[in-house]
Amino acid sequence: MHASSRTFIRSDLIVLVGGAIAVALAAATHYLGGGAVAAFACSAIAVALLASLVGRSVEQMGDRFGAGATGVLQSALGNLPELFIALFALKAGLVAVVQAALIGSILANLLLIMGMAFVVGGLKHGHQKLDSARARGTIVLMVLSVVAMVLPSLAFYVHTPAAEHENALSLIVSCVLLLLFVLTLPASLKRDKDEAAIPAMQHEPPRWPLALAVGLLALASALAALVSDWFVDALEPAMAALRISDAFAGLVIVAIAGNAVENVVGIQLAAAGRSEYAFSVIINSPLQIALVLAPVLVIASQALGFAPLTLVFPPMLVVSVALAVIISAFITFDGESNWIEGAALVAVYAIIATAFWWG
Repeated sequence: MHASSRTFIRSDLIVLVGGAIAVALAAATHYLGGGAVAAFACSAIAVALLASLVGRSVEQMGDRFGAGATGVLQSALGNLPELFIALFALKAGLVAVVQAALIGSILANLLLIMGMAFVVGGLKHGHQKLDSARARGTIVLMVLSVVAMVLPSLAFYVHTPAAEHENALSLIVSCVLLLLFVLTLPASLKRDKDEAAIPAMQHEPPRWPLALAVGLLALASALAALVSDWFVDALEPAMAALRISDAFAGLVIVAIAGNAVENVVGIQLAAAGRSEYAFSVIINSPLQIALVLAPVLVIASQALGFAPLTLVFPPMLVVSVALAVIISAFITFDGESNWIEGAALVAVYAIIATAFWWG
């Protein structure tokens, strides 16, 4: 497959130039002042444009690695903002905010982003096929991982003897989840034999050389992590000015901002008719949150002497994530998607988010 003679098209240049301007404005409002709401808005726009750049980079490199590897790579880079945000929050003692953001990220990906991808892809292309074998394997692993992540909460709330040892139990569960991630990584990276022929029929050949796509992907992801930190700095005063509760801000706004990369990428890929890639990118994010991000934060919080993070979440968060996992698994297990199912997922997310509006 040969790259086209024209590397950058007009929309690429708009994203590149617009992203640079937005990052500069976000830096100016962060370091020079201008009000919390202005800093909040500029940072949010910058993250969105950087996420769009990441999406284009993934699109230009996805065929070379396959859907599984692309999803893992994209989710790993996309979760960097959340990792830095959570570490800074734990250093400040904001354990409840970090717990809400972790669960909120899973909810946003499984309900809101997957739902929007199904709606966009379904309205534009009709029924979209997901590779049933890969879809089943990924969704089953995601269900098992999230269940394992919230088991310490169950032990705590049903008053088992383990409830008095939530720190130790959380550390043990975290180590087990990280080991599971290492064991399943080779299968996630494997490319199916017949996969290479499918995308060629769905979209134009890549315009960017591989080195350029990888370089822009890394640069945009690193900048997204930096700007996300500015975004969170402005979040609390902005929410106070806008009168939005801390619980809603952590569960919804911080979670969506931290996952802006996957949010834009998944919907972009679905709009392009590349449902396999869209599903891989979207579903790998909550999978890596349960298998990697949450365990790493539990271990790092205690190793670095920050406020200790445990896997004992408030009951409403546990119920919400359990419902989200069950619903998303039920909808995707048949290997197909349509816009009605997507609309239903978005509706469930809206209801859950509303339940946290008051705190």
